Amino acid sequence: MEKPLSLEDIALQEADLHLTRFDSETVWRLGRWLVEKIRHEKLPVAVSLTRGGQRIFHFANDGTSLDNDSWLDRKTRTVYRFSHSSLYMGRKLAAASATAQQKYNISESRYSFHGGAFPVFVKNVGLVGVIAVSGLAQEDDHALAVEALRALLKKTPPVKP
Repeated sequence: MEKPLSLEDIALQEADLHLTRFDSETVWRLGRWLVEKIRHEKLPVAVSLTRGGQRIFHFANDGTSLDNDSWLDRKTRTVYRFSHSSLYMGRKLAAASATAQQKYNISESRYSFHGGAFPVFVKNVGLVGVIAVSGLAQEDDHALAVEALRALLKKTPPVKP
């Protein structure tokens, strides 16, 4: 069994996976890569890509429900608020032995501190969007978002259908 990602591991991913742009063509390529992977592996997953808070790509595979969309929204909201992945924020809360209500005075009915939403940073700009995944274990949701960004940046081989 793999060792869970630490805060430092996740922070390194966030620092490493910066794009040069996040326009509609980039979003389409990223979304299409995710859909191909999800369909190929028959994953019961929903994905959402947002830019500046606007949802610009969404796909829900068979086996997902409206609940997955709620998770996507809550995870995405977390990334926009804290400029870190939802897994990072979940690990940070766990390390502090605190709830979101205790530490930040916010409700987990609006925010989620489970893995699956990852910040989209553009070099020399900052946080511009979020890639969110829901349907698997939180570490696997996070890993799928990271894998998609790595593939887009050609840091790993593309998925073969």
